[in-house]
Amino acid sequence: MSPVRQISLRGRLRRHHARQLVRAVMTAVVLSTPVIALAVLVQQRYAPLMELDQRAIAAATDLTRAHPGLRSALVLWQEIWQPWRAYLAATLVCLWTWRARGMTARSWWAWITMMLGWNLFLQVKLIVQRARPVVDDPVSHAPGYSFPSGHAANTAAICMVLVVLLWPLLRTRARRTCAVVLASVATVTVLLDRVYLGVHFPSDVTAGLLLAAAFVYGSWRGFVHVPATREDAVPANPSDPTDPTTERTDALGPRRT
Repeated sequence: MSPVRQISLRGRLRRHHARQLVRAVMTAVVLSTPVIALAVLVQQRYAPLMELDQRAIAAATDLTRAHPGLRSALVLWQEIWQPWRAYLAATLVCLWTWRARGMTARSWWAWITMMLGWNLFLQVKLIVQRARPVVDDPVSHAPGYSFPSGHAANTAAICMVLVVLLWPLLRTRARRTCAVVLASVATVTVLLDRVYLGVHFPSDVTAGLLLAAAFVYGSWRGFVHVPATREDAVPANPSDPTDPTTERTDALGPRRT
């Protein structure tokens, strides 16, 4: 490739990546509108929401307190889904898809998305600074702020990212359905776990789920965006057959399929 064409390619890549980043951020921000609305209601202590949250916590913890076996299961599930453990396991999956399956771009997208999400969810907690639920006879304790639920947001983000990461390897409808069901069950049970242990309000876990979904989808939209014109196209990554750019028109050659 001539030096002139190399410079042209680098310029197209920079413009392409800048557009991808803007697209990802804008998509995530727009989809996060319900979370922003919830955060405002929480900070303003909107009475109907506060009352609904408090009634739900009282009923949930009463049920947990009455069933010691349920409490033990909830505490165990909480420990299993500690963010550092979940992200460590997810990182190992990313390493496997990268090194053993050759899914370079997709694996890096998955890992970077999860790490950025982990930090983002923590920063939102520090911005809102909602106190944890106060229960007369608590069944569990947790440090830090309450909104959004870190367990809920991190679990939802990890499950969604891993489903997208592994999707090309799940070649049958049955396997893909199973992956979606398992991810959904894991996420929902963690959401319920936080409420029934009395360490998060329902609005906290709802916000965590919505924020994770908005962030992961925004990241994915930025990753797979197809340029509108041939002049904007960038070469695909031939080393990664699952790289979404392999579906694009290569400005330097024929379309890859």
